[in-house]
Amino acid sequence: MKKWLQKGLMISVALLTFGIIAPNHAIWNQSDQDDGKVRSHEPSANDLTATIQLDQIYIEEETDVLDLETVGQTFKSAAKEQAYIKFGTRIAPVIGDEFETRIFPKIEEAIDFTLARLDDDTMRSLTITEKPSGNYSEKIFHIKNTASKEDVIRFHVRTENRLDAGYYYNFHYHTFEDAFVTHYDLGEIYWSKNTPPKWLS
Repeated sequence: MKKWLQKGLMISVALLTFGIIAPNHAIWNQSDQDDGKVRSHEPSANDLTATIQLDQIYIEEETDVLDLETVGQTFKSAAKEQAYIKFGTRIAPVIGDEFETRIFPKIEEAIDFTLARLDDDTMRSLTITEKPSGNYSEKIFHIKNTASKEDVIRFHVRTENRLDAGYYYNFHYHTFEDAFVTHYDLGEIYWSKNTPPKWLS
């Protein structure tokens, strides 16, 4: 099989399954080519495993069952990635450990709590924004309903300069349930008395 066709098939499988099932590379090994002719082979255990996995996906799609844990994990992985993009290479090494232990677990809880209150149709329409704001703007990422084109939850970090204490990063979120008015505190991380770098730097 040509390389571009193999890559296309792997990407299609990843998109259709939301990355739940990784493509089995043994499939490509079984279609080795000799002078343009594909060698035949006997079915292996890998073939049977792949068939079972595909059958399970088909059943889940037919019954329209959404796995809340898998959907939540997808959003949490993307959330961490967006946070580190915002931190950039100058801020991440300084606050990364504290973010991982104190702030990110609360972000995960907020995502789980929000997803648990949504219906399946809304969850199917959710996406996460991919461009954290730079300079000193607050936006880390938003989870948005693509059907209604409205945000569901917004995660922000505000840089605060406290007199004689220095700079702090205040992590918080807002939800659609109160029109994004209330700040739900996730915690804060101390930077130093020196002015912090801009986000994305």
